[in-house]
Order: sequence, then structure tokens, then C-alpha cells
Amino acid sequence: GSRLRQEDFPPRIVEHPSDLIVSKGEPATLNCKAEGRLETDKDDPRSHRMLLPSGSLFFLRIVHGRKSRPDEGVYVCVARNYLGEAVSHNASLEVA
Repeated sequence: GSRLRQEDFPPRIVEHPSDLIVSKGEPATLNCKAEGRLETDKDDPRSHRMLLPSGSLFFLRIVHGRKSRPDEGVYVCVARNYLGEAVSHNASLEVA
């Protein structure tokens, strides 16, 4: 018989990110895990944010200034393949 492979299913989020409160300049990770053969967006090599193989988003250091707060905000995890896409719950990252 034919066996269904992982890539024959639309993606599914199996671990949703959680809200985080972090200190300026510290590392942080927004966890996310998805099933299915996933396509990844290319990371900007100059960025302080990296997408880990697991699907989690890692911040080398949280950037937070008086005028610019590029890391603070609401994040979602999006997993997609040719059969569709899955979007996680919202997770907020707040700088203490």
C-alpha cells in the first residue's frame, strides 16, 4: 500500500510561542514547533534574530532604545508548504 509521508500533510503548529518579558541586551527565544515539510525564509546574516531549525525565533540580544524598540511587539509563527499554511497563537515580547 501507499504510505503517507510527512510532506503529504498541510503544516500544523504543535508548539505555540508564549508571551515573554525580557531585559534589554539579553538573549531570548520565542519557541515554535510545526509538523510537515516546511519552507523557511532566509535569515538576514546581519540580523540579531535567527530562525532555528526547530522553528523557534532566537534573539542574540534584545534591542530596545528610547526611540527604537524593534524587538518589542506581537509575534506569530507561520508554517507553510505547498498544501497550505498554519499560524500560531499571538505571543507578545515585552522589554522590562
